[in-house]
Amino acid sequence: MKYKNFGSTGLRASVIGMGTYYDPLWIITAKLGWLRDRKRKVEALISGLKAGINLIDTAELYGSEPLVGEAIRGFQRKDILISTKVWPTHLRREKLLRSLERSLRRLGTDYVDFYLIHFPGSRDANREALAAMEEAVASGMIRYIGLSNFDLNGVIEARKMLKKNDIAVLQNEYNLNHRDPERDLIPYCEKENIAFMAYYPLAHGALAKNSRLLELSKRYGATPAQLALLWLLRWRTVFPIPRASRAEHVIENARAADIDVPEEVLRLL
Repeated sequence: MKYKNFGSTGLRASVIGMGTYYDPLWIITAKLGWLRDRKRKVEALISGLKAGINLIDTAELYGSEPLVGEAIRGFQRKDILISTKVWPTHLRREKLLRSLERSLRRLGTDYVDFYLIHFPGSRDANREALAAMEEAVASGMIRYIGLSNFDLNGVIEARKMLKKNDIAVLQNEYNLNHRDPERDLIPYCEKENIAFMAYYPLAHGALAKNSRLLELSKRYGATPAQLALLWLLRWRTVFPIPRASRAEHVIENARAADIDVPEEVLRLL
């Protein structure tokens, strides 16, 4: 596994992380107390940690925080970077701080490395949430503040709302089929040294079956999924977080970090 600076935080993160959004049905059943295929998903996360992946993303919405908490028990907490997110109905100060406390309990940790607003709320709600996050930074409950699913104007506005801290990480969809962030968000992150976590880096698995990627994979000794991840890694600040649901897929994704392909492959992609 290779590692690089996680934006301006001074932390070193694996160039490929693990995501724990599974599907809408999982979210519904998790709320009812049924964590479907729990053992398999925990084993997938553990296999990634053993392979050197130290970056894990979750959210209070996903219902997967308990899985992350279970997976990290056999590892040194200081060696793992955990990102979780607060839902937009919980952006008011008291609700956010209660949501954060619940997330920490589910994760089995007393702090989270990155705490993100999952989707933007109103301007006033965002301002109140960011102020509460700064309180949580001061108390040691979170280390860095982030945003998810914000556009560039929203990011710039959020940065102005913060008084003592800054936005350390953005998280948006980015893959070969969805390249919108290239227009402004990723160049902005590269310029401002803000980490960018790319969710759906394999486009819900579609890129792992893409015929053109399959053709290239035969030529260059990497699977279609690995090629799709390598294409994202050409950016200094981008960290793809493919879903971790099966150990074999996690290992395949982790191995992408150690594959060297000619520059022409990235141009072809």
